[in-house]
Amino acid sequence: MKILLTAINAKYIHSNLAVYSLRAYAGKFKDSIEIREFTINHRSEYILQEIYKIKPDVLCFSCYIWNYTYVREIAAEIHKLLPNLPVWAGGPEVSFCISETFLENPGFYGIMVGEGEASFQELAEHYCEGRGQENLFHIKGIAFRREGYGSQEIHITQERDPLDLSSIPFCYEDMEDFKNRIVYYESCRGCPFRCSYCLSSIEKTMRFRDMDLVKEELAFFIEKEVPQVKFVDRTFNCNHRHAMEIWKFLGERDRGITNFHFEIAADLLTKEELALLASFRPGLVQLEIGVQSTNEKTLKEIRRTASLKQIEDGVIHIKNGGNIHEHLDLIAGLPYEGFDSFARSFREVYALKPNQLQLGFLKVLKGSYICEKKEEYGILHKSLPPYEVMETKWLSYGEILSIKLVEEMLEVYYNSGQFQVTMKCLDAVYEDSFGFFLKLGEFYERKGYLAMNHSRIRRCEILLEFFQEEGTIPMDLAKESLIFDLYYRENIKSRPIWAVNPSVFAHMTKKHCKNGKMTHIEPFFYHFPWAGEEIKELPRRLSEEIYVEFDYRKRDALNHQAEIREYRKEELI
Repeated sequence: MKILLTAINAKYIHSNLAVYSLRAYAGKFKDSIEIREFTINHRSEYILQEIYKIKPDVLCFSCYIWNYTYVREIAAEIHKLLPNLPVWAGGPEVSFCISETFLENPGFYGIMVGEGEASFQELAEHYCEGRGQENLFHIKGIAFRREGYGSQEIHITQERDPLDLSSIPFCYEDMEDFKNRIVYYESCRGCPFRCSYCLSSIEKTMRFRDMDLVKEELAFFIEKEVPQVKFVDRTFNCNHRHAMEIWKFLGERDRGITNFHFEIAADLLTKEELALLASFRPGLVQLEIGVQSTNEKTLKEIRRTASLKQIEDGVIHIKNGGNIHEHLDLIAGLPYEGFDSFARSFREVYALKPNQLQLGFLKVLKGSYICEKKEEYGILHKSLPPYEVMETKWLSYGEILSIKLVEEMLEVYYNSGQFQVTMKCLDAVYEDSFGFFLKLGEFYERKGYLAMNHSRIRRCEILLEFFQEEGTIPMDLAKESLIFDLYYRENIKSRPIWAVNPSVFAHMTKKHCKNGKMTHIEPFFYHFPWAGEEIKELPRRLSEEIYVEFDYRKRDALNHQAEIREYRKEELI
């Protein structure tokens, strides 16, 4: 018997915790279970071929909004090739609207509904021991075609009780399988909040994994020097004692390598938690904080009770520590949030200067409360996954497209971290951050630069074109700030056409830098803000150039930029 658990991830760097947890919980049937992970960058034809070559006796898919289109296509085609192969689907994308899901997917024989470990363990037993279909009626938490493929009569079994999270065996063994990939981990399930756009709001209970197990498993990751462990806990710090015990443990066991990612509620942070977080080495922890909107009416409607003032205080406190990467989230398309309101939300969150600002668009998920109220909100969304909003009662499609321009420019020039110095200069000129990114996006659109792959230097050139048209920043300053940004991140091999001729200072670089490609010296007529510096006005041109050494052996743990040292010319001669 060969049961194939198939995951189609959004990126190669991702891994799928679900399929590994299912196999781990299967117990004595574990040896009959094989896992294959693909990505949405693979052609569906390739995934189909690979599954066919494996010749599984049972095929199971883990379904999410980012892969459901692939799963539907592959399940339909594999059913043509192997008509007697039972194909099962599980995950949040198929756990709601069961009858509709079967109707749309003739290739699906069965669905695991909701939490899957115990259901899958019994399914594995069912197939490995060759039991008849009548046995399926006794397995809780599944739905299946009563008379096999072709039957539209669906049977949904009794709902399962929530699982004891500590009963799930640790699912990671050989970490070689996860080399250069993010490892996902959960210490709890459920969420105490009821945000209307999120499926976690449906979870009726909060469950925590035994702390001794959690510590043992986190110690394993640290010992194996896993680069990044991402907790999938929905609001990690909803339980103060639980969060503090894990954070203290990570601080005590830290070896200076592993980074741990947590999704938290900033308004719940206590003084004790903030003090502990401030004590960590830079890069040990990174935090994702969902703000979503600063419109009070919107927050009330989506059932978020967070205090914006407390969120702001928490974010600023963490930022001032200078040791934790902060990732803040906004969602466009929420109820009562029009274009002007969203622009205001953007400006207020951008002003907090997080390391990253994720601008997302509402996904109208099956089973969510917001999906039930979409007609009331005038929501039009795409019919296919990820069911992204196109229009609401408060936001037109044209305005959504404008926000998408802002999103693209934000990703390229802010979230990439590749234009850090230039962005600080721009903040001193453009008071309206949303207006700046929108204007830049409209420039891209007008020039025909959208939907094209541009090199980093080409992105700089486009920005210089924009500055030339705008006339808001002196061109010599703009050119130097972009040169600074280029070398801040890497010792670039090809100098851009606007850069100073390297022969002017090549002898200084050769004489002073003994580490070849690991250091570089560049002259500037401006002192630019680097590290944690912020500015309120543009730098003034110096009467004599300064020389900046970029040391790539020593990088900032949060933004990976080179270490900087400044010299006067006479110090290098």
